[in-house]
Amino acid sequence: MNVKFDLNDIVIVPSTQSEIVSRKECNVKTELNKLPLIASPMDTVVSEENIEKYINCGIIPCIPRGQQIKKFIPSDYFFKSYSLSEIEKILDEVETTHTSSLYYKNVLIDMANGNMTKLINVIKKFKIHFNDINLMVGNIANPETYKILSEAGADYVRCSIGSGNSCTTAANVSINYPLGSLISECRSLKETYHLNAKIVADGGMRNYSDIIKSLALGADYVMIGSLFNKAIESAGFNYLFGVRINNKMALYLWKWKFPIKKKYRGMSTKAVQRSWGKTKLTTAEGIIKYQKVEYTLCQWTENFIDYLRSAMSYCNARTLNDFIGKANFVQITQAAYERFKK
Repeated sequence: MNVKFDLNDIVIVPSTQSEIVSRKECNVKTELNKLPLIASPMDTVVSEENIEKYINCGIIPCIPRGQQIKKFIPSDYFFKSYSLSEIEKILDEVETTHTSSLYYKNVLIDMANGNMTKLINVIKKFKIHFNDINLMVGNIANPETYKILSEAGADYVRCSIGSGNSCTTAANVSINYPLGSLISECRSLKETYHLNAKIVADGGMRNYSDIIKSLALGADYVMIGSLFNKAIESAGFNYLFGVRINNKMALYLWKWKFPIKKKYRGMSTKAVQRSWGKTKLTTAEGIIKYQKVEYTLCQWTENFIDYLRSAMSYCNARTLNDFIGKANFVQITQAAYERFKK
């Protein structure tokens, strides 16, 4: 049996020698002059109220399905999420009337099973009509599917099923592909076949280390939900001792060290299905929980930048292109992981 590995199973090995004297020499921005981070399209993470917070921190936010942005924000700075059926209706509209209401520069087809043949056909049709729009699709849990979606025309592919902190698909359905191996093998296919689609590691990032390992293994971007939900600015409802409070009060009390908690829920929960107007609910593959607020989005981002620069300096990588998919790593035992786990 070919055993696959997860992020806990590896550590990054520094270069034999590094010419970098200070981590400040390392540039952690992408070609879009953004951090390699995408905020997950979850209604307890991103909303119209906080979208500019993410943008100002260099993070690309994804607007959840069913939400609209009424204020003017250039569409270059975020992804707008749609269901597969919504995109199909838009494509039918274009073919029938030769007009479309789709005016965003970046679009996400937000669905759990990105392995569907139906999605592949929609991507091909979408690119015929909207070749100038960046299209993100997924999620997938098979490296070969990444290759197929990229060849179909996808610009970004979300990789991982069942790994998210609020997702129970792997636990109940047994569908998953260990994230470390999935990223690494997708990267290998990308380089071997000169594929264009960006690899987006999506699911279960618990700390800075997981994000940095994902980049080192070959992810072009990392999508984050739970960690961003723990920021005071996140879209999750605020609670103090079980009582819901508004954002302004939550911020004030949190600054005075009160234990504010944020509601966090998976997007396949029945509560979310109801918010989309569904009357026939499917079995939930997500959970609802309450997380303690730990930082501001700015504080978290500043730490991430410093940690990523530090990792890059150890690996003699001055740019993300020098680091992503190029860092050396070794697999470790559980005992080795427990030694430095803190």
